[in-house]
Amino acid sequence: MYLGSKTPGELSGVLLGIPSGVQGVRVTLALMRSLARKFKTDLTIRKKAAALTQHLPQKDWSGQVRALHAFVRDGIRYIKDVDGVETVQTPLYTLTNEYGDCDDKSTLLASLLASIGHPSRFLAIGVVPGRFSHVLVETRIGDKWMPLETTASVPPGWMPRAPSKMRSFNV
Repeated sequence: MYLGSKTPGELSGVLLGIPSGVQGVRVTLALMRSLARKFKTDLTIRKKAAALTQHLPQKDWSGQVRALHAFVRDGIRYIKDVDGVETVQTPLYTLTNEYGDCDDKSTLLASLLASIGHPSRFLAIGVVPGRFSHVLVETRIGDKWMPLETTASVPPGWMPRAPSKMRSFNV
């Protein structure tokens, strides 16, 4: 269900009503994947990705990944969900409003990456076995998948220690 309305000057884009537990993680990852796929062709998302990477030499694939990661990590403020309610924002909502939690920032990053040809997928992780509490993006550079943490000041490739992991299919 969307929170908000599509009236002139407003963006609808917050989704509510996600189940809890492992099933909720699966639903959330599928929703994130669907949103990233849908918004990777959005002109605003593609223009932003192009603008963030225009200073780089052509075909500097790792430079593009670093630039997009740095923008989402440092330029989109981390704000938790509504107390007791799991929400997922569209990438355009997150970009326009410049805030979101880990799933919102990850969905935005995945759509930015995909809009300029970088494959990505989501990784749900948890520090307690069997419980998931965080999500991040992985992108493929060459034949290796690289984690991209968007909620902490860490470089591309950094990965938190987590015994529980669940990956989505590629965006």
